[in-house]
Order: sequence, then structure tokens, then C-alpha cells
Amino acid sequence: MMQLNRFHGIVPAMVTPFDREFRLDEGRLKALIEEYLAAGVHGISVAGSQGEFFFLSFEEHVRLIQVAVETVAGRVPVYAGTGAVSTRGAIALTRAAETIGADLAMVITPYFVQPSDDELYEHFNAVAASTRLPVMLYNNPPRTQVNVSPALFRRCAELGNVVGIKDSSGDVTQFAEYVRQTGKLGFAGRDTIALSVLMHGGAGAISPAANVFPEAMVALYDHARAGRWEKARRMNDLLAPLRAAWALGSFPVVIKEAMGLVGRDAGPTRPPIAGLGGDGRGRLARIVETIAAGLA
Repeated sequence: MMQLNRFHGIVPAMVTPFDREFRLDEGRLKALIEEYLAAGVHGISVAGSQGEFFFLSFEEHVRLIQVAVETVAGRVPVYAGTGAVSTRGAIALTRAAETIGADLAMVITPYFVQPSDDELYEHFNAVAASTRLPVMLYNNPPRTQVNVSPALFRRCAELGNVVGIKDSSGDVTQFAEYVRQTGKLGFAGRDTIALSVLMHGGAGAISPAANVFPEAMVALYDHARAGRWEKARRMNDLLAPLRAAWALGSFPVVIKEAMGLVGRDAGPTRPPIAGLGGDGRGRLARIVETIAAGLA
């Protein structure tokens, strides 16, 4: 029987560390996971959008999940991104994640193609049927141009091992309907609505900002769960400019650059995405310094 109470709280949407030759840096991956666990996070998510899954070969993708599972060693759940543009590809990754020992498969909608709701349902149905893992749908329409409507999620929620959804749409009304209509787990994928999601009964946040300021995101969650809403709101407002800073560069470079500014170097993004220019890096540095000062 699935222990769904394990899936909650702040889960870093981990970047994938690369060395200067753009190879998977397993040593840095292990070190970052240990830092996040020491900060009190409630789970680890790998191979998501922030983790540049779209730049990974199948072998790299599987190895990334394997190293994460081995490093975490059962201390918190590992959320493994196993989505792909094809149903066949998503099934292959999901089965690999199950074999490795991941705790949950996070399956993004197919991208580039734009399936109908019926096609999306059949896609998620096939992936869920291929595994005994809990499956979380991942909705990210700004990146995929595909949206999981509340009606579609309600259909998918009837599948036996579909346990929830990570939503990066930024649409709080839609998120609230996911939870209201199904009672399933809901996670924010966009940090600016993490607090709103918790207020609407969400389970937590799979958080890009937790790569940079994990303790602060954990504090936000703890304040909210304890009903200290004013303290939670102040933390949310302090961190909000980091999400706005994504406009300074091409996705997903800004979080990696911000990590470097706080001493958590994760290496470069893979080409064609380049590092920030001088002006962008300077503006990001001022944002990070302001947040750090507010946390001090």
C-alpha cells in the first residue's frame, strides 16, 4: 500500500551538475544532495525541467536517477522525472526508475507535439499501467504548450497509481480545482505561488528556489503548516524576486548562476544555453545579495 504521507513539503527541483566539459558531475550531485538534506528538505527531485532532462541521453538520465537514489539512501523520497515526448520513451524511463528504486515517477506532458485531452489521458494511462510506482503528473504549459485541465486531471486521478500533480502553470485557480475536485496531492512547481498552493490544500512545492535557498523554503513551509501565515508571507515575498530574475537569461541558466553566487556551484548549462552576460550576472548578484541579507 502506498504511503502517500511521505510525499509533502519542500523538494528541491534539482539542477543537474555538469563539469566544464558538460559531462554529468556525479561528485557535485552527491554533495548537493547532502547539502539539501542537511537543510531539512522533505524530498529530492531529479531529471525535471530545471534538471535539463531534455539535454540528457537515456543513459545519462538513468544514471542521474541512480546516483540520486543511492545518495539519498532512503532518507527522504526521490521524485524521478520520467517524462518524454513519446509514450514509449516515458514508459522506458519510468520502468528504469522503478528498477533503480525511485519512490515516485514525475511525468511531464509530451512537448513539441500538442496532444488532445483524450491522447494525453491514454498517454498517462499507459505510463501508469507500466509501473507499480506512484505517478505524479507534471503540468508545465509555459514550456510544453500543453495544459492539463482540471477535467483531464480528474479523469487521470481515477487511475490507480496516479497520486497527484506538480503544476508549474502559475494558475492558482486551476491548482485549487485540481485539489478540490480530486483530493489528490498537489505540488507547486512555481515558487511565486508556493504559499498560495499551501493555503489551497497543496502538499508542498517542488521548488527551483530551494536549489539556492533551501533553508528559507523549508522555513516558509514550516511557517505555513504551523499557521504562521504572516511569517510565511514575508518569506514568500523575500524570495519572489528570484523567480522574476529568470527573465535575465535563457531557461534554465538563472538558477545555476544564482547557486554559484551562494557557493553551490553546479557548473554550466548545456549548449545552446549560455551563461549570463555581465549586466545580467550583476543584476542577479544584487537580487541574491538582497535575499541573503533579508535572511540573515
